[in-house]
Amino acid sequence: MADEILLTYAGLHELEAELEQLKTVGRKEVAEKIKVALSFGDLSENSEYDEAKSDQGKLESRINEIEAMLQNVKILDEDNLNTEIVHIGSKLKVKDVEYDEIMDYQIVGFAQADPEKGRISDESPVGKALLGHTVGDTVEVEVPAGKLLFEIVEISK
Repeated sequence: MADEILLTYAGLHELEAELEQLKTVGRKEVAEKIKVALSFGDLSENSEYDEAKSDQGKLESRINEIEAMLQNVKILDEDNLNTEIVHIGSKLKVKDVEYDEIMDYQIVGFAQADPEKGRISDESPVGKALLGHTVGDTVEVEVPAGKLLFEIVEISK
């Protein structure tokens, strides 16, 4: 059996919406690109056709990836999460000790990770290091750029 994919309800809805968009709009757009490229004639030297077919392959690959994830989804019930300890689903305020800067993070499963939106994977170095800690803990994280120190300021649902 494949590994469980941990998602919040919001993450599940995002994946389902992406899948629907790819199956409807995405497939139509790629089909149109292929149709236009075919109208240029000779396929042996038709870079537009090659690019359109490559786009189609990427699109179908992403569709298959999402469908596989959705078959193995486990929903995190955010209402049952406690705020005593950091776990998957926790929302955090952490202070970067070196820069004295407060950052907001949510620890999520890898499928829902989006660092630009503050959603970090439980499998990332920072996410993995924060798991299991409580408010007031200072956590040292080994990252490619060196070591970071974070102090956990707040844990919420």
